[in-house]
Parts: sequence; structure tokens; C-alpha cells
Amino acid sequence: MARRALLTDRERELIEGESESDDDLRYQAISRVRRKIEDELTTDVEILREHHPDLYEELRESVCDPE
Repeated sequence: MARRALLTDRERELIEGESESDDDLRYQAISRVRRKIEDELTTDVEILREHHPDLYEELRESVCDPE
């Protein structure tokens, strides 16, 4: 089984437009990801910031570091 961070394989396909699906499925995928970001991801980030600053810093660098 493949590992994932935020998006499922199907969500990736829908958002990238690689899947032959209707716009409604794409919108639903975007909505699911938005809820994950607003609900779960923020909680996880706060836990890392408070209880494991090193991992929090790795996450911050990975997400915020411009390439």
C-alpha cells in the first residue's frame, strides 16, 4: 500500500484533472481536502508544535520552504 500525506490517490487524480470524471466529483474532492486542512491538519500541527518541536520544524520547512 502506498503511503500518503494529505491526498488520497483518487483525490490527486481528480484535482489534477487526470481522471475522466465530472466536475461534481472534482468539487467533492476539493471540499474533502479543504475539510482535512481546516480540521485535522491544524490539530496535528498544533500537537507537533507543542510536543515535538523538531518534527514541527521539519514539517514547516517542507511546506513553507520555497523551491
